Amino acid sequence: MTQPVFPPLLKGQPAKAGEDPFERAQAMAALGCDAGTVVHNIQADRLRVAIVFAPEVPLRDAMAMLPLCAVGFQNALGALAPPEVAVHLGWDGLICVNGAKCGTIKVSASSAEVDEVPDWLIVGWELALLQTSDAPGETPDVTSLYDEGCAEVSATQLVESWSRHMLTWLNRWNEDGNAPLHAEWMGLLRGVGEPIGEGGVFLGTDERFGMLIRDGADTHIRPLTELLETAR
Repeated sequence: MTQPVFPPLLKGQPAKAGEDPFERAQAMAALGCDAGTVVHNIQADRLRVAIVFAPEVPLRDAMAMLPLCAVGFQNALGALAPPEVAVHLGWDGLICVNGAKCGTIKVSASSAEVDEVPDWLIVGWELALLQTSDAPGETPDVTSLYDEGCAEVSATQLVESWSRHMLTWLNRWNEDGNAPLHAEWMGLLRGVGEPIGEGGVFLGTDERFGMLIRDGADTHIRPLTELLETAR
């Protein structure tokens, strides 16, 4: 399988067979690898990618890299997939294709202190390419890319396209801040205006992408930092 070719600002790092790129990226970042390192693992049934960032802003602001990578992914798959394929995102990192779960996006950082600039921050995403279930029809809320009419989308092509769209959004974020990214993300989020599991209604997100929840007469915020995974 051909390896992805990345733009000059990024450096590809293939993961070994069976190795989790997200965990590998955390280990590499802890040892001081370059920002822009993209660890990737392309298998027949799934695609996994993780990128290392070196933030220059406190963690509460650096968390914008999660929606930024998610929007980059949606833009990339939207450009490659047939026009009838719908790609949406969940606030908690869900990737949905035609309304069913197809993948996830997650984030980790060297520190969970929201006011400190972390040494590194990693965003990882994975996508089901093929369903491995013996009875895929039994889980209609879970799908795979190729089950949704995207058999012509190669995993390598998708990684390359994502890296370009992600960099475009990174440049825009550096120049214009959160506002353009926030507007794009809000247009792609599932569940806005609907009830959520723990009670209340998902109103949308604040300027730092925190989840706004209306519960009776009160509105409260779930900050994006709640999604941070513990560094390994």
